[in-house]
Amino acid sequence: GYRVFGVDRSLAAVEAAVAATRGRGFDVRAFCADMTVQPLPPHWFDLVLVTRYLDRERMPAIAAAVAPGGVVIYETFTRHQLRLGRGPTSPAHLLEPGELAGWFAGWSRLFYEEVAEPDAMARLVARRRA
Repeated sequence: GYRVFGVDRSLAAVEAAVAATRGRGFDVRAFCADMTVQPLPPHWFDLVLVTRYLDRERMPAIAAAVAPGGVVIYETFTRHQLRLGRGPTSPAHLLEPGELAGWFAGWSRLFYEEVAEPDAMARLVARRRA
């Protein structure tokens, strides 16, 4: 029942996402944008889903994009991924323990976990207070 918008700075990724949903009963709107230049509109989305992406400078804008009562679902790598020898290696792209929960500390936490395998990930589902 959600209106779905996809955002990526890669036009190829946007086109692939739209093509993958075409004919499957999904109405996906997608646009190519660099969030470092054009941030998401504040308090506009009922649900924001972020996977395998971390840019600490964008975290406040990502959180602000969620409407009151809306939900964020966020999953990305932690620094423990370095022990696995694959995936991101820059500390700029790896969460510290507990860091993801801290970004959404004032929200109602619905789910949170940090796992070490098969990939070292932090996962959060949280609702912005109305």
